[in-house]
Amino acid sequence: MSDQVTSAAFHRTERSGSPALVLIFAALLVAAAVAFSILPRDEAGTLILCLLAALAVVGIFALFAYAVGIFQFAGRAVKNDMTRLICDSGPEGLLVTEAGGKFIYANETYLQLAQAQGASDLRGVERLFSGSPEVSEAVYRLAQAARDGKRATEELRLSPPLAGAVGTVGWYRVRVRPLALPSAKRASLWTIADITRERERHENVFQELQHAIDFLDHAPAGFFSCDGKGDVSYMNATLATWLDYDLAHVGSGGLKLTDFVAGGGGALLGAVGGGPGEVLTEQFDVDLKKRGGQNLPVRVIHRVAFSRDGTPGPSRTLVISRAPGEEPGEDLRAAEVRFARVFNATPVAIAIVDDAGSISQSNPAFARLMPEALKSSRLEQGGLKSIFAGIAERDRQALAQAIRAAVTGSDIPPVDLNLVGEGERSARLFVSGSGEPGVGGATIYALDTTEQRTLKENFDQAQKMQAIGQLAGGVAHDFNNVLTAIIGFSDLLLANHRPTDPSFQDIMQIKQNANRAAGLVRQLLAFSRRQTLRPQTLQLGDVMSDLQMLMRRLAGEKIELELRHGRDLWLVKADVNQFEQVIINLVVNARDAMPDGGTITLRTYNVTPADCASFREDVLIPAEYVAISVTDTGTGIPPDVLNKIYLPFFTTKEVGKGTGLGLSMVYGIVKQTEGYVFCDSTVGKGTTFTILLPRYIPQESDEPVKKEAVKAVADSTGHGTILLVEDEEAVRAFGARALSSRGYTVLQAGSGLEALEVVESNPGKIDLVVSDVVMPEMDGPTMFGELRKRGITAKVIFVSGYAEDAFARNLPEGEDFGFLPKPFSLKQLIEAVKNATS
Repeated sequence: MSDQVTSAAFHRTERSGSPALVLIFAALLVAAAVAFSILPRDEAGTLILCLLAALAVVGIFALFAYAVGIFQFAGRAVKNDMTRLICDSGPEGLLVTEAGGKFIYANETYLQLAQAQGASDLRGVERLFSGSPEVSEAVYRLAQAARDGKRATEELRLSPPLAGAVGTVGWYRVRVRPLALPSAKRASLWTIADITRERERHENVFQELQHAIDFLDHAPAGFFSCDGKGDVSYMNATLATWLDYDLAHVGSGGLKLTDFVAGGGGALLGAVGGGPGEVLTEQFDVDLKKRGGQNLPVRVIHRVAFSRDGTPGPSRTLVISRAPGEEPGEDLRAAEVRFARVFNATPVAIAIVDDAGSISQSNPAFARLMPEALKSSRLEQGGLKSIFAGIAERDRQALAQAIRAAVTGSDIPPVDLNLVGEGERSARLFVSGSGEPGVGGATIYALDTTEQRTLKENFDQAQKMQAIGQLAGGVAHDFNNVLTAIIGFSDLLLANHRPTDPSFQDIMQIKQNANRAAGLVRQLLAFSRRQTLRPQTLQLGDVMSDLQMLMRRLAGEKIELELRHGRDLWLVKADVNQFEQVIINLVVNARDAMPDGGTITLRTYNVTPADCASFREDVLIPAEYVAISVTDTGTGIPPDVLNKIYLPFFTTKEVGKGTGLGLSMVYGIVKQTEGYVFCDSTVGKGTTFTILLPRYIPQESDEPVKKEAVKAVADSTGHGTILLVEDEEAVRAFGARALSSRGYTVLQAGSGLEALEVVESNPGKIDLVVSDVVMPEMDGPTMFGELRKRGITAKVIFVSGYAEDAFARNLPEGEDFGFLPKPFSLKQLIEAVKNATS
């Protein structure tokens, strides 16, 4: 049952063993016993000594083999909780199959993609991806590779996408590789990654590239590129229009420089020569010839870069028309203006630098990204602006190497680095050679990645907190079953002992410590957001005023407590008891942070969507909230501790002065109420915790909160037949004894299926059903639905350590049921049953 709680993944495990070896060993023991009974006493004694010596040798060898790791206990090698947790909560879908298509393992992500709850409705990759013939062919290739024990990768386009995806089209990268499992034949590991966003980014980059090409193609000046042999590899649309050439013939070897340069112009351009590593720019006035034979006078600005061995590279040639009436000066100025506009308006930061990092030209986006790099007062190179002034010191060496590589013409991967300035900012730089000797050795294109990195860190933190919460909830559920049995049997013992008995106080100690443990479990459930909440409409100013006296007593005489209410506070919807516990925990933590005294300030105020930006929290969705802040003047929280304060059992207090669950419970309750909690702390000055709860606007259809008075049960005895459904044997035994001792007839069942069988064998006799929620084979809500389908109208009380809301949505609509949270005492069980049957 704990696997179902702690993880939504499916895992079929098998234990290997050798029954034959066990039979042989048993036969040897039987043979030794027979020989002992037949042989004379002297020979039997010798036989016993030999047998004991052999067993001792085998035992010593086994202990030595276990110590050096030759032997291991079965199952230990596969019980790697950390690896299991990483696989279960990974962002990619994982599926392990064996020959014949049997499923061995599927993680939570794959179950979500397949819309499966477990092994019964799990679909393989071949069934999961079905659609167009292209998809079917790709899946067939993957399946064939899996059968052949080979690796394979395919990218699939699916319309509509799998469950949970946004949009009409989804892209998925599917990999398969063989997996060596001793217990499985030809096992294969399938990995499914949603790459829709990656594809979209690629398409955006491609569109931006297309726009850049379009800008160049339709610039008011011609442009072409040719190699040392005169083969033209590129010509923009403007020049092709001037010359009446089809762009389809360019770049395929169909157009040469001599085809459109008249006279000796081609030879003139080809005569440009330079030394190894040089970049030369020459200007010529030549005539180009159109396809129809007419000449076009132009001015050519021809640039050629030479490699280290002196071989000329592809040219960058700008062509300006000088035909009569073209006003070439005006056209050139218009081209310069347009280029300047594009250069200055692009959102990509661009800078041209020399090999020392000095900036010769940059655009406004660069000035916004790295303003420190443009402040010459902070530089030492004769007042020159250096790009290194805007880069964090630890990353400057990587950028310097990239610039040196750009000067040599090497291919340079993107450089990720941190920027100087306020806050933690980062950027990705693309460095390419600019080929301008003496002015700039490289052109740098920079993208701000601060937001992307922050979102990734927040996502990773949220994933970690979710995984820890899932683990804590599962542990709490199992502990609740244990504590229910301890508390229940303690009550049964106390009922049979007088207070004057010597063992009475010992039993009371057991019960009191069990209740204390139950309190810790409730805190774990609060962190994992699985506790039962009773939300109601609250005016936080009134709640804080009611708590004022209690908070002053908790703060003590050395600490001054100030309460500041905002005007016209909006309403919120929350569980008043849990909210009070949140405030009390924060006040206690603030008190402990000020051992020498200080001030605790509590404020309540409204937060509008425009105010949300002031919190500087990327996870905060702009909306209307009511804020509660708790500020102290204590020691503050160090930065290395700040990211751990919400983790369960993490505490900086001395041993015995804290459980480490206070802030964990605050985090869980606030999150379960769909709110936010933020911490802002400065070492030596103090800490402020701010809680944001969504504004609640009452609806006309809202019903007033009904406060049900607890019915005092004067007579705890009763009569009737009760069906007790509980998979935990100790809890079921306690419940059966408790109810039987009060006069009830108790029928027991260990699962939902067994309960249905009991109902069928006792038609019309059952007056009440007391059932656990999480059980193997069939859970409580499913059993409840089956009972109603079969016409069983008996009342039902659910018992669970989880929140009532966690399973209520799975019940048939309009059905009424009782709820008893675990752990419960004998008195609570009897009162719940008495109230339900009365």
